[in-house]
Amino acid sequence: MSIASMTGFAREAGVTGAYQWAWEIKTVNGRGLEIRVRTPSGLDAVGEDARGQILKALTRGQGQLTLALSRASSTPKLRVNQDVLHSLLAAVGSLSLPPNVQPASLDGLLAVRGVVELDEGTSDPSQDEALAVDLKNAVGSLIEQLKAARRTEGQALSGVLGQHLDTIARLVDEADASPARRPEAIRARLEAQIEQLLEGKGALDPARLHQEAVLIAARADIREELDRLRAHVDAARGLLQEGGSVGRRLDFLAQEFGREANTLCAKANDVSLSRIGLDLKAVIEQFREQVQNVE
Repeated sequence: MSIASMTGFAREAGVTGAYQWAWEIKTVNGRGLEIRVRTPSGLDAVGEDARGQILKALTRGQGQLTLALSRASSTPKLRVNQDVLHSLLAAVGSLSLPPNVQPASLDGLLAVRGVVELDEGTSDPSQDEALAVDLKNAVGSLIEQLKAARRTEGQALSGVLGQHLDTIARLVDEADASPARRPEAIRARLEAQIEQLLEGKGALDPARLHQEAVLIAARADIREELDRLRAHVDAARGLLQEGGSVGRRLDFLAQEFGREANTLCAKANDVSLSRIGLDLKAVIEQFREQVQNVE
């Protein structure tokens, strides 16, 4: 199972009777799960049902679900108002027309306003049972499309996070192998600093110098930080391989990475170690930013 991103988009459209409709949903990263719904007037119940289905399918992310509805293009129906036409015929038949006046023709009567009516259909979509069924059934396909989009994004995200973890592991190895951590190197730096301060006027007892170097090395030891960083790298790789909803656990690990890197920088007793610590903090921040998109 792969991880999934919280970023995704899906669209499902169709036609039911006289209506064209389209569901659209887009999601972005969020600390919890929140879905806002926008539907045409009278279809609030359909929107809430769709929202419930989505809340069951996802675990994290903020989303906007929208339903667009319009009447499908169709040929209007013409209807003759029989009551009006019969009234006209009765009225015309009761008239005494002069010899030079022709009686009303059918086309003339049909041209009278109200005799022929244009029926474009004005049914209420909220009362259309077939429409409600189709809209509800379409949500399942919409959710599957959304989940597929989030998984695809998650696969790319997994590769990026894996690269960051590789970089962190490499920097940890560099810090572990740094000669600056050895008591001999600390002693050499300490001796050089003392000679510079004394300007060659005196010398520190070699035994005392070695003792001070050992004490400094002990205070600056970063073995525990390096071990914990390696353990965090292994744990993060395990979560990426496990997949599923691991975003919160990865976010916790990112915080732990940051704490260990800060401690390493605080203990660094050499420019080279400080540089490695700063590089660690930079890549850990990049890792943390990407983790914010993981479901």
